[in-house]
Amino acid sequence: MTQNMNNGGAPSFWSRSYQFGGGSNEIQLELGKRTLIMGILNATPDSFSDGGRHHTGEAAVAHAAAMVADGADLIDIGAESTRPGFIPISAEEELERLLPVIRAVRSALPHIPISVDTYKAETAKQALEAGAHILNDVWGLKYDPLMAAVAAEYDCPVILTHNRAEAEYGDFLADVLDDLRTSVDIARQAGVRESNIWLDPGIGFAKSYEQNLQLLGSLREIHALGYPVLLGTSRKRVIRQTLDLPVTELDEGTAATTALGIAQGCQIVRVHDVRTNARTAKMADAIVY
Repeated sequence: MTQNMNNGGAPSFWSRSYQFGGGSNEIQLELGKRTLIMGILNATPDSFSDGGRHHTGEAAVAHAAAMVADGADLIDIGAESTRPGFIPISAEEELERLLPVIRAVRSALPHIPISVDTYKAETAKQALEAGAHILNDVWGLKYDPLMAAVAAEYDCPVILTHNRAEAEYGDFLADVLDDLRTSVDIARQAGVRESNIWLDPGIGFAKSYEQNLQLLGSLREIHALGYPVLLGTSRKRVIRQTLDLPVTELDEGTAATTALGIAQGCQIVRVHDVRTNARTAKMADAIVY
């Protein structure tokens, strides 16, 4: 892992290279040269953003291919909604929704890394076996005690998202940083390599409107923990509440957070509208990198 600083005093970045698979099927993913765009693919019938329009194999592949054409570097597939007030589903139901989509996207787009959005160890393991490459855990390895072991066993990148069962804090920012450090410790103690740990500040998870805004202005603190940072703000309530617009009209607001995040050291952005955010990131990268 190398650390770089440009002459303009922009945030430092950690360069990491990942290889998935081998031979003619090898996939390479590089962090540190530009912002990576993660396209969101919801394999759920109750997504807050897209109404579950892409939860079948054919529709999922078409949407994934469109996102790649628009500039997505990797695709994040989830089969359980995590919107406020969501109803958890079993691993069996999650896998029934998830595995056909992973296999279909993997077959159609063999050169694109796939992230699986789950906090359940059994789902994670079967998703990796089906062709996923990265784990995205919205509970930062704290929900399922076996999740960290799966990440270590498969030697894959794992995204540790800040979250809490209750939005109760003493010193908000200090508590968020401590929670993320705890997730990192869980990963390391399970044998996850340092280079496979990514962080997500968890915008929209167990945070008030004001706390989300505070955290968006403090992303340098997350970056300073020493791991790549993924920012996931796309069409979230903090943007909807600020702009007072419906969920279908939040892409400019999302792009604003993308630019702000890049300026503070975020290296991956997870978005619905890939084209707008890829263009935003390209311009921000020209300034920051």
